[in-house]
Amino acid sequence: MDDQLALRIQLFREGGQVRPEVADFVTTELTSLEAEGRTVTEATAGMLTSHLMMALGRILDGEAIEQFLTDDQIAAELAGHPDAVARARAVSARAERELGAPLPESEVNFLGMHLAVLAQQPPSAPTS
Repeated sequence: MDDQLALRIQLFREGGQVRPEVADFVTTELTSLEAEGRTVTEATAGMLTSHLMMALGRILDGEAIEQFLTDDQIAAELAGHPDAVARARAVSARAERELGAPLPESEVNFLGMHLAVLAQQPPSAPTS
């Protein structure tokens, strides 16, 4: 994770926009993606980071997350990215287990799109 993405997470945390456990959860997910060779930077994962932190925060705060008119289109697009969908579902399962905040299907779809885009980035150099 580059310094700019780490700063994004820090600003969400210190600004009180997300609970510390949400920031920790998202950081762990990003670290896992990076360990798999994904390029996790502000440019490649900034929107994924913000979206996931805000969605989890809304769920934990009891706010309703509504279906989107584009859900069917996104699901159709994701048909070509089964690994991203599987990863998004796994993230949702971990969020439910660790935070008590499972992502609704529309959020799983959006997360899947972010992960599909991330998977198309050139791999990062291995870290030691």
